[in-house]
Amino acid sequence: MATGHDIAMGLRAAYARMHRQSNMSVAGRGVTIDQFVLLALLAEQDGITQQELVRRASSDANTVRAMLVLLEDGGLVAREPHPTDRRARQVTLTHRGRRALDQLWTDSEPVRQRMVSALTPTEADLLVDFLRRISQAMAQENGGPTAPETKRVLKGERR
Repeated sequence: MATGHDIAMGLRAAYARMHRQSNMSVAGRGVTIDQFVLLALLAEQDGITQQELVRRASSDANTVRAMLVLLEDGGLVAREPHPTDRRARQVTLTHRGRRALDQLWTDSEPVRQRMVSALTPTEADLLVDFLRRISQAMAQENGGPTAPETKRVLKGERR
């Protein structure tokens, strides 16, 4: 029977390889795969707050803010005061950001296809459910962000 350590090490190895290969797939575009994630999340729902983006990206506020500054400097996103909450900033994808996302999506698609090809459709569905449950269990322990919706991306669907 697999132990918690076995699961943790398996997740770590799979994530590290996926992250490294994904970064290589977009090398030369001036955007990291982590920044791509923010662009993809904004394409799903544009105009969300930075805090909501932090939650959906399963990241921390400082990291997301730093990435948004770089994306904004590159003209890929715009950040503006939220219309109803003075403390919040609303983030939108620019036209240039949408074009960049399309290129990045195409460039990184082979990595996602390689990942999905290792599983049957049923296994892919089960894996998404298992990962969501693990993420939720870990979030309950420390009050961190809960698992974002990942089913669409894993299945290769977009927006």
